[in-house]
Amino acid sequence: MTPELAIIGTPPEPVPSLVSALGKRGTRAAIVLTVGMSGRCDEQGETTLEAMLEAARPYNLRILGPNSSGLVIPEIGLNASFFHRSALPGKIAFVSQSGGMCTGILDWASAKGIGFSHFIALGECADVGFAEVIDFLSIEPSTRAILVFMKTLVHSRGFMSAARAAARNKPVLIVKATGHPEATSIGSAPARTRVRSDAVYAAAFRRAGMLQVQDTEELFAAVETLARSGPLRSDDLTIMTNSDGTGIRAVDSLNQGGGSLTRLTDATLEQLDALLPMVRSHGNPVNIRADATGERYADVLRILVAAQEVDTILVLHTPTAVTSGMAAAEAVVRVVSETGGNVLTCWIGGETALPARNLFAQAGIPSYGLPGIAVRAFLHRVRYRQNQELLIQTPPSVPRTFVPATDVAQDAVRKTLAAGKTVMADPEAKVVLAAYGLSTVPTRIAGAPAQAAQLAASLGFPVAVKLLSPDIANRSDVGGVVLDLDTPQAVVEAEQRIRSRLRRLFPKAQVAGFSVQKMVQRPGGQELMAGVVSDPVFGPVILFGQGGSAADVIGDLAVALPPLNMHLARELMSRTRIHNVLRGYHGHKAANIDAICLTLVKLSHLIVDIPPIADLLINPLFADDQEVLAVETSIRLWAESPPFHHRLAIRPYPQVLEEDFALRTGPLVQLRPIRPEDEPEHAVFFAKLRPEDIQLRFFGSFSKFQHPVLARFTQIDYDREMAFIATAPDAGGKPETLGEVRTIADPDNLVAEYSIIVRSDLKGTGLGRKLMSKMIDYCRSRGIRKLTGHVLCNNPTMLAMIGAMGFHRKISPDDPEVFETWLDLQEE
Repeated sequence: MTPELAIIGTPPEPVPSLVSALGKRGTRAAIVLTVGMSGRCDEQGETTLEAMLEAARPYNLRILGPNSSGLVIPEIGLNASFFHRSALPGKIAFVSQSGGMCTGILDWASAKGIGFSHFIALGECADVGFAEVIDFLSIEPSTRAILVFMKTLVHSRGFMSAARAAARNKPVLIVKATGHPEATSIGSAPARTRVRSDAVYAAAFRRAGMLQVQDTEELFAAVETLARSGPLRSDDLTIMTNSDGTGIRAVDSLNQGGGSLTRLTDATLEQLDALLPMVRSHGNPVNIRADATGERYADVLRILVAAQEVDTILVLHTPTAVTSGMAAAEAVVRVVSETGGNVLTCWIGGETALPARNLFAQAGIPSYGLPGIAVRAFLHRVRYRQNQELLIQTPPSVPRTFVPATDVAQDAVRKTLAAGKTVMADPEAKVVLAAYGLSTVPTRIAGAPAQAAQLAASLGFPVAVKLLSPDIANRSDVGGVVLDLDTPQAVVEAEQRIRSRLRRLFPKAQVAGFSVQKMVQRPGGQELMAGVVSDPVFGPVILFGQGGSAADVIGDLAVALPPLNMHLARELMSRTRIHNVLRGYHGHKAANIDAICLTLVKLSHLIVDIPPIADLLINPLFADDQEVLAVETSIRLWAESPPFHHRLAIRPYPQVLEEDFALRTGPLVQLRPIRPEDEPEHAVFFAKLRPEDIQLRFFGSFSKFQHPVLARFTQIDYDREMAFIATAPDAGGKPETLGEVRTIADPDNLVAEYSIIVRSDLKGTGLGRKLMSKMIDYCRSRGIRKLTGHVLCNNPTMLAMIGAMGFHRKISPDDPEVFETWLDLQEE
């Protein structure tokens, strides 16, 4: 008999031979509990860990571990672990790299009656890691939510791809162990800044639609909140309380967490005043007084639920001697059941509050013991909604007029590397920026005072002169920046003064020269900072924040993963303090926010297109109400290939796959991967399809495709799925979608499932066959072995087309009206 799953707990040396023997028997998976495998080497220097993976590869035997504590699946009675106790059955999956964390969580969860669908200790993730496990759990029907405890990550692209797909189906919540937060420095002196690794991880989790929390208790509280709460319409909170002090505590927690109170309208306040004449409520929180009965709780709550401006309501209750907390709870449950209001509750107290909390639990209404915990739960919902919107938003792309001079930028980079240098000086770096449409300040490099004066005259006065020295971290410390020089003699004297001060303060410092820049006159402009840093896990990361010489001290910095678009760039900016200043204040004009966003998007295109760039920093980046101007920049290059498994954690739009194709009827159409901004045209495309064509494609009827569905069609993860569309200008010159073909690959990239549909009036033009041929070629190039799909038996046109292209078919054992079709892509 062949075991489906093997558990290996031997010393390291025999593990590879055991894995090989199991593979030959047909075993598909093994849990390796063994520790110390990466430290044991044979005579050729191969570790037992490497030998184990080599032994498993020919048989496609997947390994959990080594140094794994095992896994538990309570629903089927499987406990393949050495945990000290098993897990209770439930609907939550827990995935951890730490075996010690697993044992602690099992004790904590069992005491609280929390159960699990799966409980998995990954260990060292030599083979099966976060990506594979999250992929499986995302489609596993018994799992309602996925909880993750992460220490480190190796393969960021696989993780991001799996997490983004899973987060569309169910909540994915994560705790990241921080330890000692590492930081990556970018930029050359004096414009240097540091990006913390935990900030990059947080940006990745946000982009993946996950919710990051700080500890495991908060993790379980958050998943219960998300499971029991309705969808949010706004990020504001309305607070209803029977105690001023309790309401103030809730408001303080909301302010500290960056939340905001709902501004109640005059109409709502008038209704409350009529009901509560003794209170004369004038705002939020709504104080219903300590003597509030259950009836008063119900009446006030009905007014708030019905108010158009109100979305989420936090109902607070502090115990008093003159009222019944249970009666108030029963009133809240009654109103919520009648109205479907979005309500959170907080009944303060010990044993006296337990019956009310149990009542809320039975009614599916979130309940908490302290105002701060309740507010934090609300903020979890807000952050989760914001992260989910990043998955389904349909942002505008960059203007169609943006066509970067990629060849110019690549040539400048090649020349720098050919000269044996890895750092591009300010003028060289600005050639790269200008090639991507960024406005820059003219800058020249001088080696001597006379040359500096000549360059200043050619640029036009006034100018700034700045010291260039690899030994000076901050030029301001030595007076190394002199501004507003308006004559050649002033330039010479300024350079001489800088040299003199440098010799006195740092006699061993090297002088590489001086930069001469045209002065930027921007009254009211803001000094910003933007750039790219190469994170050791996630590769290139875009950064934005407050600039200037004190930028690293101020620390107003936010990061995001490329590729960016205008929506994501705006979200990145919104996470900085300087963003509030840029929106204008006290008579100061707002900066050109769209221009700043476009600058960030252009930087994203730049880092995607030019792999040799390791990091890039623009500081300062001036922005006013008119334009954005790069004053000073530096670029560092990789001397060799970037040291990443995948250079970009999120695969960008694959422009190389675009091609033109002529229909049999004559019009020239473009075949290309779908983009997020195709949503409006895709909605029109579906609207023009005949009902019978909708039936043949989706095996059902749809009257209208809503935004979340259309966003899911148009915003895809190019690393695991692909959709090619055919597009051409309509009679008015606007692009319209004519047809699409799409595939979704399995996690191992071995099998992909296809679907295809062509606009009803374009059948017989050769478009469907061309789309399918393009997808077949693409799947072959990705190493996919088999293309599969389901076709209704009453779809002879489709069956004839794929039959002519070599597809096989058989009646589905699950549905006699459906053919299962497949094409072996690796056959010669």
